[in-house]
Amino acid sequence: MNEQSKSRPRTKRTLSNEEVIRLYNMGKRTEDIAKKANVSARYIRMILKKENISKRPHGSWKRRYTVNEDYFKTWSNNMAYILGFFAADGIVPKDIQSISIAQKEKRILEKIKLEMKSNHPIIQSKTTKIYILTLNSKIMKTDIMELHNIKPKKSLDLKFPHVPKQYLSHFVRGYFDGDGCIYEQKEFVNIVGGSLNFMESLFDILVIKRIEPIFKSFDTHYRLYISGYENVKRFSDWIYKDKGLYLERKYIRFTENRLYEIENK
Repeated sequence: MNEQSKSRPRTKRTLSNEEVIRLYNMGKRTEDIAKKANVSARYIRMILKKENISKRPHGSWKRRYTVNEDYFKTWSNNMAYILGFFAADGIVPKDIQSISIAQKEKRILEKIKLEMKSNHPIIQSKTTKIYILTLNSKIMKTDIMELHNIKPKKSLDLKFPHVPKQYLSHFVRGYFDGDGCIYEQKEFVNIVGGSLNFMESLFDILVIKRIEPIFKSFDTHYRLYISGYENVKRFSDWIYKDKGLYLERKYIRFTENRLYEIENK
């Protein structure tokens, strides 16, 4: 290798494998993805092969998927839940007319698809094992951003959206299913977030509901801790009352701990 080759700067790749897969499943050509990723089309095809993504038939990029594009315009228990879930695990691309939800549990994404009347595919990264549901819709992206104030790169500056009072418990259940956990055989709940504004708003809401969270600040994120039988039970009673969509694994954890015992009416 000569000195000129040694000093040549390496090309910096600008898209992750998950972003490459998402763009490909949206119908983007490998050549267009390559330009955006700052690599060759051959390299993109290598990624898709490595991630076990089936090659599209010729011309299939023209295929249109369906979804209820006006879904986020009308409040309901399930819409509030999905909005909360999206606030935790959603992706708003800056330059693409779509929104995505990434989750390690496929079943909840399948339920969200059904609720939204969508036939978009759910893909799984071979390396991270994360499932991604991408909804191709300019209308949905606009509604998420303008009606509910969830913007690209939301993790650090997410604002708590204006949620009607009757839907707050469902929104919080959705966010908890995305970014919260209950510890096994412990009366202890942990909710995490990167936005100070959002986490302070959530803290205030829980206090109003007579739930006594502890607010902790870390270098890169914030956490709310809810501890003690009565405290955690008030939280679980509130978020699961009249529940629609929910993550079964977390709900079962509460019921195993006998922390959710109310009857839904």
